[in-house]
Amino acid sequence: MKVAFTLAYNGTHFLGSQTQRETKNTILGNVTQVFNQLGINEKIIASGRTDKGVHATGQVCHISLPEYWRDLVKLKLVANQMLPSSIIIKKIVTVDDSFHARYSAKKRVYRYIIKTKQSNPFESDFVTFLPNAALAEIKQNIKLFEGEHDFSGFMKTGSDINSTQRVIYRAFYYKHKDYHILYFEANGFLRSQIRLMVGALLQLKKQEIQEQLSLKKEHKIRPAPPNGLYLAKIRY
Repeated sequence: MKVAFTLAYNGTHFLGSQTQRETKNTILGNVTQVFNQLGINEKIIASGRTDKGVHATGQVCHISLPEYWRDLVKLKLVANQMLPSSIIIKKIVTVDDSFHARYSAKKRVYRYIIKTKQSNPFESDFVTFLPNAALAEIKQNIKLFEGEHDFSGFMKTGSDINSTQRVIYRAFYYKHKDYHILYFEANGFLRSQIRLMVGALLQLKKQEIQEQLSLKKEHKIRPAPPNGLYLAKIRY
């Protein structure tokens, strides 16, 4: 039986979401370990990877379960009791055999959270504090990313991909209470693309972002810190 399950996690103390040979200290490394203890040994496939320190409220994965795990309510309850408190399975549902967490996804939604007040220790793992952020420019320039572009100027080297073309359907800024939120919705993202786009919004002028997008001129960009980034939703 194939199922899809939705994860939420605090990525602060994990080395990213993907399983790694050299360490089990990843999101899927921990979920895999718990599933193995429950007699579930198939490989977990996620909708995509998140970097070290990045969080998620809606990461989707799929896996095939053995026959004796028919009670999904019980599986969710038992697995959540065994997982670290910083990882939780929000729901588990059966899916068609053709479903693929990564390849069936039509859109992916990320949010990046900024606060312009003085940093405090209770939010430092979850919000990027930038007292001098030029919010008016960010609000205007974020719209430059909308549409189909070659985002090769906004990805980490070493990415294993066939194409650097991506379509960003929506990119906008909004404010919620004391939080300044950058919203990105696309058909997919390259490795560290969002952190580099946010970095560009924080470090480059409008013309420089346009030059980077059009591949006319390359500008050095520092990726924005990971702690403000959230994988919010996968749309199928």
